[in-house]
Amino acid sequence: MATSPLLKIIAVLWVVWGLVHAAAGVMTMAQDTPAAIAGIADAVDAALLTGPYHDAPGALINQHGWNLFWIGLFTAIGGVLVWRGSATWLFFTAVVGGLTDIGYFTFMDLGGFVHFVPGTVMTLVSASAILLSVVVWLRRPRPRSANS
Repeated sequence: MATSPLLKIIAVLWVVWGLVHAAAGVMTMAQDTPAAIAGIADAVDAALLTGPYHDAPGALINQHGWNLFWIGLFTAIGGVLVWRGSATWLFFTAVVGGLTDIGYFTFMDLGGFVHFVPGTVMTLVSASAILLSVVVWLRRPRPRSANS
């Protein structure tokens, strides 16, 4: 797949999205459970989220942080490979980043637990990257069949 200005835009969107999510994952794992939950559900009064929590919710939050980290790293690397013109990574970054944000949008945005910035903005970034990826995919040259 030849590189194009659209691929470069898609790549930048995924690298930004990926780095933000990798950083969010590290911050989530580095904080105690109440602070991590308050950081994720930033539209909820932090006073309502104070502990004490059992170790199980802390483990769950750390698992969430780990998933944010690896998904962000995967997607940022994918963005670099999209920049280089990889159709395979155009697909993989859209699947991983897109499916991640569907869950976020469904449970956090629609639930009213988060502010527009940064979370919803990142959902818009991934949606833009996915829509532009579809445009690039539909515009790609197709090999001619033997019957043509």
